[in-house]
Amino acid sequence: MPPETCPNCGADVPPKAKACPECGADEKTGWSETAYARNLGIPEEDDEFDYNEFVKDEFGQERIKPRNIKWIWWITAVILILLLLTVFLR
Repeated sequence: MPPETCPNCGADVPPKAKACPECGADEKTGWSETAYARNLGIPEEDDEFDYNEFVKDEFGQERIKPRNIKWIWWITAVILILLLLTVFLR
């Protein structure tokens, strides 16, 4: 049975809750202080933050390349010029 108040963060814990709704501490972890940070990818106080590793984890290795659509604008411009020429020459 969970305690009425979480010993980790002090939040109210509902009577039949399996874990603290605020910090995630539960019976299996002994309502420990690190329960809320495990497996979340959050660096602990003594861990050094590596931005490049974070970006790889979040977005993957592949870099998204924008599509090259410049040729579409050239074709559109040529078609518009041809249309204008046909309208004015008639």
